[in-house]
Amino acid sequence: MKLEIKTIRENPVSLLRRAGYTFQRKEENEMSFILPLASAGFPRFHIYASVSGLDLIINIHLDQKKETYGNDTRHHGEYENEGALQRETERIRGIIGA
Repeated sequence: MKLEIKTIRENPVSLLRRAGYTFQRKEENEMSFILPLASAGFPRFHIYASVSGLDLIINIHLDQKKETYGNDTRHHGEYENEGALQRETERIRGIIGA
């Protein structure tokens, strides 16, 4: 699910930390953040964020469990704008004032 925050006035890392997210890594122009929902680390909300001009672009999904590898890669994520993911995007917007 994609979320766009217009005209941010603060560092994106600080904004997402305020929402409870932990910075993981930065690869090129994209930053990765997580918000675990259980002590085992999963399920968790996972954000890929980038800045375009003054706007913060957030791609968020819910990882239900750790990815599994074998003959193919399975991610076990939810990407639809409904349920827990919809509530989380509304919470983020409320915290960072978007």
